[in-house]
Amino acid sequence: MMELQLISAVLVFALFLLLGLGVWIAPALLAVGIVGMLFADAPVGSILATTSWASSASWTMTALPLFIWMGEILFRTRLSDDMFAGLAPWVERLPGRLLHVNVLGCGIFAAVSGSSAATAATIGRISLPELKSRGYPEGISLGSLAGSGTLGLLIPPSIIMIVYGVAAQVSVARLFIAGVLPGLMLMALFSGYVMVWSLLHKDRIPASGITTTFAQKMKASSRLVPVVLLIVGVIGSIYAGYATATEAAAIGVVGALIIAAFSGLLNRATFIDSLLGAVRTSTMIFFILLGAAFLTSAMSFTGLPAALAEWIAGEKLPAWGLITALTVLFIILGCFLDGISIVLLTTSVIMPAVQAAGIDLLWFGIFIVLVVEMAQITPPVGFNLFVVQSLTGKDILTVAKASLPFFLLMVAATVLITVFPQIVLSLPQAMTAR
Repeated sequence: MMELQLISAVLVFALFLLLGLGVWIAPALLAVGIVGMLFADAPVGSILATTSWASSASWTMTALPLFIWMGEILFRTRLSDDMFAGLAPWVERLPGRLLHVNVLGCGIFAAVSGSSAATAATIGRISLPELKSRGYPEGISLGSLAGSGTLGLLIPPSIIMIVYGVAAQVSVARLFIAGVLPGLMLMALFSGYVMVWSLLHKDRIPASGITTTFAQKMKASSRLVPVVLLIVGVIGSIYAGYATATEAAAIGVVGALIIAAFSGLLNRATFIDSLLGAVRTSTMIFFILLGAAFLTSAMSFTGLPAALAEWIAGEKLPAWGLITALTVLFIILGCFLDGISIVLLTTSVIMPAVQAAGIDLLWFGIFIVLVVEMAQITPPVGFNLFVVQSLTGKDILTVAKASLPFFLLMVAATVLITVFPQIVLSLPQAMTAR
């Protein structure tokens, strides 16, 4: 056992040393995996070849580049303008008024994107200038965008759910369905906070000055019809059982191309730009996935996951204790790594322990996504913080401070799904029962 602890300490130290030196995540994972294989006296070359093939030759993983491409296409349309125009009339009577456009807009775009950064960037490029020009407070404007942008990870289709599903061998379609209610719950928490904040700071919210009739609201909402139809086509086809996650992704790409064509922005340049953007992002994720798969094999040869699971079972650590410890771990990792890297780095080690504690892997997937959402707005490596910073020019600590209440709301959401797991499991169970 002492020898195993020493090997584990060496591997962890080597990984953090490489990451601290600025080595790219995928090569760092491969390097640490090689060290682990050498400790275990395992055939490095043959295992690298087999794990490389096994981690990439997956029909489920085909959905990943397709969903990324769908988001890239929509990012280059007038979708953010249409969302602002379509949503603004409906929130003018709510406390906080146009601040809710950040929450609702991010929630809608999340349902056709799968990317947190793309969601924040798309909605923010139109909402932040509008909110500033109308005199809305800067802090709540920045915080609501950075926080709501994380919905891109939770509301399906979600790139990180696909990565977790493949790594943990959990149905991606069921993960997508499981994310719907928690996503809506988080949107409600964000909007609720905006309302409460606005009621406590009435003098800082500018008067509406505009009254729209129901007919005008319906006319404005017509601009949301294309994206609503796309959401129904993607998520509805999965829930109804007509399509797998990969097939739904193909439907989404076709729908996104149609929306881009009708918006008049689909041309050779935007098509190639969207395709290249999807290729770059997908290649990066697949490279990390390959490195993580190799490290997983190395870990299994060292015996660390099995020993950890045995220790958990022997200590009879309750599920809530393990969840609390993992939450703290993921938040700390989120200060230094992106969400996909966190999932791929930790899955190989913690999954046996999670199973030993009797935790449902479907529920655990949504838990991980929620906690990784927090990582998107934790300095110094919070991607949504960087996105908002690039949109506004504000320093990252200002954005992080504005995002803190939304970080705490995510913590509250994590507590809620832990106490009431049916928030996650009810829809997948209903889907299975059909």
